[in-house]
Amino acid sequence: MLKLFEVSGFKNFKDTVRLDFSDIRDYKFNPQCITNGLIGKAIIYGKNSIGKSNFGLAVFDIVSHLSTKNVGPNLYDYYLNVATLDDYASFHYVFQFDNNLIDYRYRKDEKQSLLYERLDLDGALLYEYDYSKNRGNTQGIERLAPTLNWAFQDTDCILKYVINNTVLEDSHPLRQMMRFVNNMLWFRSLDENRYIGFKNKSSDYYDFIFEDNLLKELEGFLHNAGIEENLTIKTDVDGKKRLYLDTETPLPFFKVASNGTKALYTFFYWYKTSTDVSFMFIDEFDAFYHFELAESIVQVLEKMGNTQVILTSHNTNLLTNRIMRPDCYFILTKDKLTSLANATSRELREGHNLEKLYMSGEFNG
Repeated sequence: MLKLFEVSGFKNFKDTVRLDFSDIRDYKFNPQCITNGLIGKAIIYGKNSIGKSNFGLAVFDIVSHLSTKNVGPNLYDYYLNVATLDDYASFHYVFQFDNNLIDYRYRKDEKQSLLYERLDLDGALLYEYDYSKNRGNTQGIERLAPTLNWAFQDTDCILKYVINNTVLEDSHPLRQMMRFVNNMLWFRSLDENRYIGFKNKSSDYYDFIFEDNLLKELEGFLHNAGIEENLTIKTDVDGKKRLYLDTETPLPFFKVASNGTKALYTFFYWYKTSTDVSFMFIDEFDAFYHFELAESIVQVLEKMGNTQVILTSHNTNLLTNRIMRPDCYFILTKDKLTSLANATSRELREGHNLEKLYMSGEFNG
């Protein structure tokens, strides 16, 4: 699991912004939000254009050089912060797998090329390398893999090279880290099927519903969301099956469905096809949802016990201890990301009305 993340110099983050998943309180309610002593479910709030979407992109930057999975086009344009004094963006991840800790840092330039990498395993340096000077300390790797061919001049990422060319047990922390990164998933409800990670391609987005009993399951999911129409599948004149609303005159689903209904389809697609997701970030997850529907989606996600989930939202109806807890709600400002529990000197308890406190400016300090 991800224990800590920090970023600076990336997009609108001039200074370091961090999220410490181990910074939890001893609340006794909503324990499903915590997994193995780390925050497992979180919602990030913040004003428009403050960087909620960019924070998700920052977390998923690691996918671009460690994984072969999809990275949506144009998402990483204008990569560096325009006001930074450095000519690079810095990223810092700490992963926890059982009793093992991996501390991974790197820097990238405007072209998103690696300039620097460092990895510590359980407090011991595995390697540190400066790509601009083609030199570093790799003694830890030499001990880990003494027979490895050191052709680093031909690789763009030492960590990926080492893992792909070294025989390690599946339980080794580096293997666990790579599985975690390969199974990360970012998607945005506002964009039809735009995503990062988890899959190389999602060509089944429109037709996965034709398999097994998924049509009826989707229909039931939409009914529970208040959408009354039934669904059907028709074969069009071009010989392709397509999803239709089962009205008196069947209507093509993706041409006539509302933005909210299509957003629900996107969520359902990823929920049903992304088994074994390690980390899920859904940007503006409830942009088209009624507040009751948004709450039900959160409750669905909370049942994904082995998946860390971060959502971004403006929906203050979700700010309630009935759904989550103060150490799992975060506010992003220009220079920091703070949980509600840390944003006030007040000792927040289960009976507090978090939405009312938020609206009154309690967490603006």
